[in-house]
Amino acid sequence: MNETVDILKNHRSIRKFKDERLDGETVRELVEAAQSASTSSYVQAYTIMGVTDSAKKKALSEISTQSYVENNGHLFVFLADYHRHYELSKDKGTPIAYDKTEQLIVGTVDAALAAQNLAVAAESMGLGMCYIGSLRNDMAKVIEILELPKGVIPLFGMVVGKPDHAGSRKERLPFDVIYHENEYKPVEDVKGSIDAYDKEISEYYKERSDGRRDDAWSDQVIGMLSKKQRLDVDAVIKGQGFLGQ
Repeated sequence: MNETVDILKNHRSIRKFKDERLDGETVRELVEAAQSASTSSYVQAYTIMGVTDSAKKKALSEISTQSYVENNGHLFVFLADYHRHYELSKDKGTPIAYDKTEQLIVGTVDAALAAQNLAVAAESMGLGMCYIGSLRNDMAKVIEILELPKGVIPLFGMVVGKPDHAGSRKERLPFDVIYHENEYKPVEDVKGSIDAYDKEISEYYKERSDGRRDDAWSDQVIGMLSKKQRLDVDAVIKGQGFLGQ
């Protein structure tokens, strides 16, 4: 198998790291790999912030409720960013607007593509990583902690470091559920595959928890999606100049 494909298919989230900080050369190598990702129309509407200040890391960990946000080799936060574009446009006498949905999508996609490049680069170096979506538990507080100007929003974080455990690989949905060709397949056409996947994930949780947990994927996800979550995000994003006022 191709080595890169092998790295991608063997991804696992790492949540416990050795107490070793990443050196500056490694951080630079990872960020430059991230910057090599595709970017919509060359806009590069994102910023990657490294958080090394211990007080800031602790505060972000409290927002996320995850200890590994504080204890890792390096914490990256990925930001959708039009602030620099706006400031440059003022200097040129043609101020831009970034308050439409398209600009939010471009910044989010740019940041996500860069982040995945960084993740693959990290794993190719023998490092472990984990995405941190829980920074959106209090997006306004993250903006305050990181002192972000208008035109910038925190999307997610990523912790990287030397693994202190092997992690475990979760199987993804079956190929025929995710891949549709030429037209969207009705859910009933792949229901059998989803049912089989539910059983597989239930067994995974049983084994990993010594029988304390056995929920199926569909029950877990539907239960989560049925709850109202992070209702403040819309207001915070608009307050930073996205999606209109």
